[in-house]
Amino acid sequence: MNDAPLGLLFSILCTLLIFSAFFSSSETGMMSLNRYRLKHLLNSGHRGAARASELLSRPDRLIGLILIGNNLVNFIAASIATVIAIRLWGESGALVAAVSLTLVVLIFAEVTPKTIAALHPERIAFPATVLLLPMMKIFQPVVISLNAITNGLLRLLGVDPSAGSDENVSSEELRTIVTEAGRLIPPRHRGMLLNILDLEEVSVDDIMVPRNEVYGIDLDHCDEEILRCIQTSSHTRLPVWREDINNIVGVLHMRSASRVMTINGIDRAALESEMEAPYFVPESTPLHTQLMNFQKKKSPFAVVVDEYGEVVGVAALEDILEEIVGEFTSNLSDSADSIFPQRDGSFIIDGGANIREINKALEWGLPTDGPKTLSGLILEYLELFPDANAGLTIDSYRLEILELEGNVVRMVRAKPAPE
Repeated sequence: MNDAPLGLLFSILCTLLIFSAFFSSSETGMMSLNRYRLKHLLNSGHRGAARASELLSRPDRLIGLILIGNNLVNFIAASIATVIAIRLWGESGALVAAVSLTLVVLIFAEVTPKTIAALHPERIAFPATVLLLPMMKIFQPVVISLNAITNGLLRLLGVDPSAGSDENVSSEELRTIVTEAGRLIPPRHRGMLLNILDLEEVSVDDIMVPRNEVYGIDLDHCDEEILRCIQTSSHTRLPVWREDINNIVGVLHMRSASRVMTINGIDRAALESEMEAPYFVPESTPLHTQLMNFQKKKSPFAVVVDEYGEVVGVAALEDILEEIVGEFTSNLSDSADSIFPQRDGSFIIDGGANIREINKALEWGLPTDGPKTLSGLILEYLELFPDANAGLTIDSYRLEILELEGNVVRMVRAKPAPE
């Protein structure tokens, strides 16, 4: 080597630095691959993904191969650089070679290629597998021997080398993945996916129509009243009860309405025969569970009861779907009927408005882990029945009672409290 031309030595040194950059970038690129995207590409028949997946099935061997190759070319490069420096500057050139080669390796064979690989892992890793896979087969005995030694040391240190990383994703981790997907998932689709994840945190009583707002048929009413109820209904199904809503005896589908109406009014026998049996569900049922229950029961309508069996409202499949995809009807239908913006930046809100709907409409953060309506929330915080002009602050929101009716808050002025 001492007699080799300097031009040849420089050429060999540059080639070794290129190989060093290859191994460095390969290591970072392979370890930076998105495992879930890799599985997707593998299922799509991507050849580079197939090669990368084969190598990553034993990451300890892959790392061993890359480190063997990287260290080997770096040691040879250091030897050649030392020879070149001694021939140019004498014995003092060894120090110059060490310092110079360290800087060159760091810049051109470590930091730069690894940075590129970290930013574009697929562009680096997939082509690199064309060389890494045959090298793995060639150097397999060496790699296996090296891994046997390192795995033995790991076991002495109390580390199990056969224990793979946990690739399972929790709901919160999945939420982060969806949120950070950016342009890969359209905003509306991203919102729907997040809403699906939220279903397990929401129960039936959060989305039900409360009993005081339930629209249905009372069999104790006269035929004219029942007929008017059917003709003016905007709902697909109507609960039917006797005497009291707690005594729901069935559910009438509006497609059957024509069969119960006669020239003289209502055929009550036909009405009762056309009714479907009521389906009762507990108010605390999580929405994702209730969605599956609707599917099993083949019924999109349920009567919601509390722990004592009292009817507290009704819920429909449509209400759950709206939690995922948003309101099917105009947003003016519900929120605008109960929330009225004022010129001073405050809002006049109906006391019976659902807190979750208020939070959605105004992008607020009123607590939802207690009462479901604004009136109930205020009364819980005050712990008494106040005068109409009482005010309070809940979290960072200022609420002022404008109107009381009996023991219910009917109208509230609300706005974020000044910081």
